[in-house]
Amino acid sequence: MYKYVPQKKRSHLRIKAGCVFYTLKRYFYWLKYNRFFCKKAKFIQADFPYTVFTHSSPLYRNLSKEDTLLQKAKVHNLKIAVKKINGTIIKPENLFSYWKLIGNPLKIKGYKKGMMLVNGRPKASTGGGLCALSNLLYWIFLHSPLTVKERWRHSYDVFPDSNRTLPFGSGATCVYNYRDLIIQNQTQNEYLVLVWIENNRLCGKLCSKTPVEYEYEVYQKDHWISQEGPGIYVRHNTIYRKTFVKDKSSKKETEDILITQNHALMMYNPLLPEKSE
Repeated sequence: MYKYVPQKKRSHLRIKAGCVFYTLKRYFYWLKYNRFFCKKAKFIQADFPYTVFTHSSPLYRNLSKEDTLLQKAKVHNLKIAVKKINGTIIKPENLFSYWKLIGNPLKIKGYKKGMMLVNGRPKASTGGGLCALSNLLYWIFLHSPLTVKERWRHSYDVFPDSNRTLPFGSGATCVYNYRDLIIQNQTQNEYLVLVWIENNRLCGKLCSKTPVEYEYEVYQKDHWISQEGPGIYVRHNTIYRKTFVKDKSSKKETEDILITQNHALMMYNPLLPEKSE
């Protein structure tokens, strides 16, 4: 049973020390298992003729004029990041690390102050907006035989479901470098990750060298909203995945498993105002 616990207020020094500790811990982890991490490599797309899954998402939302400027910077940052990810080959036993491939999104590398969510509020931060890419990749990986080793859910539900096409809570938040998205290839197949920007959309595709015998359906169950205090609402759901074996004439379901549970503090009022007569 979920129990809402208000976020603890910590001093700036405590937060800074925690960030340094977990950042160094991540660097040690990368160093220790460096030989297992996949790298971007030269590739011939014809060597990966089979599409496992493809998806795209809009780059812009209908927000205020000030936020639109941050969104433009977000798109600029994404153009830099996709170059680091596009063309990554995930071989058997390889680990895919989102942040190890992209690196630290610093100003000196060309990143601008884009939109980043801090405690559920939009904020201008260097490298802001890269969660759009981790969200896209996570959704694609969920529709593949690859195994999710690390994923962090969003703690806040920031925007209403206007034009939402994916289930709530199906993304992956990222904070350099201690909140990472890590995927492992526990199959005998090789996979190619392609990401690009086209027609104001962020696009991604996962390709394989050999045919993948499974198809996947990711869906939401048990969605509800609870009131945890005056003006405090928390949104909940569970994400499940069905696995089907491909067949020439039909699909056979082989598995239906829980992927994750989501609990997010809502940053907007979920109750619609009464219409005046």
